[in-house]
Amino acid sequence: MNDKLSGVFTKMFDFDTTAHLLGYDFVQQALLAAAILGLLSGAIGPLIISRQMSFAVHGTSELSLTGASAALLAGISVGVGAILGSVVAAVLFGLLGAKARERDSVIGVIMSFGLGLSVLFIWLYPGRTGTSFSLLVGQIVGVGNSGLNLLIGCAVVVLAVLAAVYRPLLFASTDPEVALARGVPVRALSIVFAVLVGVAAALGVQIVGALLVLSLLITPAAAAARVTASPLKATVLAILFAELAAVGGILLSLAPGVPVSSFVTTISFLIYLICRFVGSRRGRTSGRKVPVPA
Repeated sequence: MNDKLSGVFTKMFDFDTTAHLLGYDFVQQALLAAAILGLLSGAIGPLIISRQMSFAVHGTSELSLTGASAALLAGISVGVGAILGSVVAAVLFGLLGAKARERDSVIGVIMSFGLGLSVLFIWLYPGRTGTSFSLLVGQIVGVGNSGLNLLIGCAVVVLAVLAAVYRPLLFASTDPEVALARGVPVRALSIVFAVLVGVAAALGVQIVGALLVLSLLITPAAAAARVTASPLKATVLAILFAELAAVGGILLSLAPGVPVSSFVTTISFLIYLICRFVGSRRGRTSGRKVPVPA
């Protein structure tokens, strides 16, 4: 175990091997996919934090596994299956969990049922166990041309819709009662945003896996919230942090052959710790706490 771990650290800085692997098409496709996913995650993450939807994102990403495993069993595109599973979950969360006091319990009920189906679908899958395992922890070779095209198309749609509803969505996220009183369609925006989050979570399945999507959708945004209260600055920082985690995680994982998600989550966590330290230092220096979402 120790020899294997030390080998990982040694190979992690084997730049010759990394440079050689960068010449392969599947690696270049994975890096482009990671960059797109980082942009998408950073853009949508601060709104997830401000709306306190971290558990909903976890539930949605877990249920993307249900759709992906069903697609794997049916022999169709895993990416399409993950997106369909996430969208169905997001709509159910939005409709059944409209009341704040019921939201967590609704997510827990639907998520547990979906995970039970995932276990069944993966058990029924007659192919290699490594293929089904990659749905949990990600696999860069699973992107491919079709997966990359799907990622680009969905990312463009999500970012376009997000740009169109950003101002009323930010208003509804900051003060939903006042927004509702001023005629903002708060519930409709909540469902639309839940679907956008579901698509974003599903797109991360092939890179970091269904279990670790939070490392890109939540952690960079949570880190940014520790150092700034400005929505614009938080979004820019979240995109930067997500790009560092996603692209950096792939680059570091190439030579040792370790699952990408291990490095992505580690980089995200280190960025969060640094931002938390910087935020606390700034708060002590100014004599006040840096405002962060509850």
